[in-house]
Amino acid sequence: MNNRIDVGCEEGMESPSWIAAVEPFVEKVLAALSLEGWELSVLFCSDGFIRNLNAQYRNIDAPTDVLSFEQGDEYVDDEGRTWFSAGDIVISLSALMRNCEDFSVTPDEELKRLLVHGILHLDGMDHTDNSPEQEMLKLQESLLESLSSERVFGA
Repeated sequence: MNNRIDVGCEEGMESPSWIAAVEPFVEKVLAALSLEGWELSVLFCSDGFIRNLNAQYRNIDAPTDVLSFEQGDEYVDDEGRTWFSAGDIVISLSALMRNCEDFSVTPDEELKRLLVHGILHLDGMDHTDNSPEQEMLKLQESLLESLSSERVFGA
């Protein structure tokens, strides 16, 4: 693998049966963006967990679907390889399921959208609102279209 991807769940939360499919999907997103030597983590959690993070880091006392925490440091490992510590992506599984209902999409489609969204934020992209004209959101949807045959949720 060209990247280091750590995927896990909030302490005490049972890992979903599909969790092993997250790392290969994230690797494909990074490859599509020509990003190599990245380290990132993906943490699945409850609404309560993400609400606390949202309150602490964004002063918004409410749960959200995905948060990205950019790190942006580089270091050289013992073998002389340079790694980019991109940061962490946190996804609420409850919010993911609510989004499926709200936007009439499958859990697989929404999970992939949240993962791509988080990666684009770690890559330094941002958006001022959720309108589809936003450059980041255009790229997000283009990536999702190119990876539409990939399955994560339920894989």
